[in-house]
Amino acid sequence: MHFEFADTPLRGVKLVQRKPIVDERGYFARFFCADAFYTVGLDKPIAQINHTLTRGKGAVRGLHFQRPPYAETKLVSCLSGAVFDVVVDLRANSSSFLRWHGEVLSAENSRSLLVPEGCAHGFQTLSDSCELIYLHTRPYHPASEDAVNILDPALAIEWPLPLAELSERDRSHPFLATDFAGIDL
Repeated sequence: MHFEFADTPLRGVKLVQRKPIVDERGYFARFFCADAFYTVGLDKPIAQINHTLTRGKGAVRGLHFQRPPYAETKLVSCLSGAVFDVVVDLRANSSSFLRWHGEVLSAENSRSLLVPEGCAHGFQTLSDSCELIYLHTRPYHPASEDAVNILDPALAIEWPLPLAELSERDRSHPFLATDFAGIDL
């Protein structure tokens, strides 16, 4: 088996453990298999793959998502360095509505997070240079893009390091309205 899938406290968010085959030459690891991921809810084809590089320990990106009809499922993996990866459940009527969950993803631990539609995603770098790869079920659609401020007191995310770098764009994301009822999918 190339993957182990574990539930997290957020409904439908899965921790994915890749299982590399190792020998004296190095390793082989399956990164994605549609059949395996279908069994845990990724039932749409991958439409876009993005690659990011973030420099500077403590830098934060997020919390981003796309609204319907361009809501997307993401598979997020760290190719180099290490990040504290965060998912926030924004789905209306979800049993884990407005809760967050974080996991350390790194090149060494071969872990990924499966982020369902209706959840916001962001991360903080735990090393000086981090590369992530994202598999998306929908292409980027600017008019459907949205975000929540990483410092929103309603979420109270416990970032592991002091916040170092944050883009002006991410810094200006709004806090959730007090009457926010969630995203209808």
